[in-house]
Amino acid sequence: QVQLVESGGGLVQAGGSLRLSCAASGRTFSSYTMGWFRQAPGKEREFVAGISWGGVITSYADSVKGRFTISRDNAKSTVYLQMSSLKPEDTAVYYCAADPSRRYPESASRRYDYWGQGTQVTVSS
Repeated sequence: QVQLVESGGGLVQAGGSLRLSCAASGRTFSSYTMGWFRQAPGKEREFVAGISWGGVITSYADSVKGRFTISRDNAKSTVYLQMSSLKPEDTAVYYCAADPSRRYPESASRRYDYWGQGTQVTVSS
């Protein structure tokens, strides 16, 4: 079992930056592949970024490539999402998720067993 708690969301103007954090409980965080997803009102939850347990392999949605960076600190049991050049269409609730089974991040939400409660990101134009 692992519990995930996101933080760092807020209101930012277009072109600005935010860094989201996801703190995990449990001793096996370093063995989990981690992902960030987001869900905008009226839309399905979508994959944003993922990172392998060792942090070597990362994956991004096309819509955020070059603007967002996922990273992790296994010593702190925390995964981060650095978001830059934010756009109004990035507005959503952002969730982190943990996949204890696979070595490489996948974009399908059904691959992830554990989810945080989400943090709101609002980008004003």
